Amino acid sequence: MSAVRRMLTTLVVLAGFTAAAQVQGPAGSPQPRPPVDPQVRTLRVEGTGEVKAQPDEAFIDVAVETSAQNAKAAGEENAKRMEKVLAALTGAGIAKRDLQTRNYNVYPEYTPPPPQGGEPKLKGYRVSNLVSVHVTDLSKVGSLLDKALAAGANRVDSVRFGLSRQDAVQGEALRQAVARARKSAEVLAASLNVKLGAVLDASTVTEAPRLYPATFAMDMAESRAAPTTPIQPEEQTVMTKVTLIFAIQ
Repeated sequence: MSAVRRMLTTLVVLAGFTAAAQVQGPAGSPQPRPPVDPQVRTLRVEGTGEVKAQPDEAFIDVAVETSAQNAKAAGEENAKRMEKVLAALTGAGIAKRDLQTRNYNVYPEYTPPPPQGGEPKLKGYRVSNLVSVHVTDLSKVGSLLDKALAAGANRVDSVRFGLSRQDAVQGEALRQAVARARKSAEVLAASLNVKLGAVLDASTVTEAPRLYPATFAMDMAESRAAPTTPIQPEEQTVMTKVTLIFAIQ
């Protein structure tokens, strides 16, 4: 086996495990893959894989916003409200490790400028405290929203669903994509009356699952027609595209 063929075979093996054919430079930085020998006849095919899975975790972003004539008063009022929100969430079974402050802002608020002109006047300060809640029991998402709002939260930024074992789903999508790409190569080779050789190069692109559209989470929370805010998890879709280059014998 020639040195070039041994190098290409090694790249293909690495691509099968890492889903990316990259060569590490002397300092460990990714380097471009060596080009396929132009003297070798090749056949390039693509395959896609798609796997749907039900989400098994959720992230709720709730916030408390308060206003006062000075920053100190706005901050103190915000802290009191947020303590009640956190207590309501932990009382509903959420562990403290699953509560994380994502954002905290203090900013001034001004009156609109006078119609006849002039500078706007400072009317007070607004404080915003955003907390992300990690939920593993999806049946509780609606009731947790209700409890947070009842305790003092006055903003729901998003409700996002995800997959805790996303790697396994991506692996299945990758296997599907490789199988379809290989099948396409076999059909093309048979149609062209040629024989497939080894895989000379492999690359892949994986699309992250689509996020749950959170824009209407607050709308549902504001509706009190139902005793609990109805939240339906959206099925997650993981898509992968694989490109294979085969040698033609």
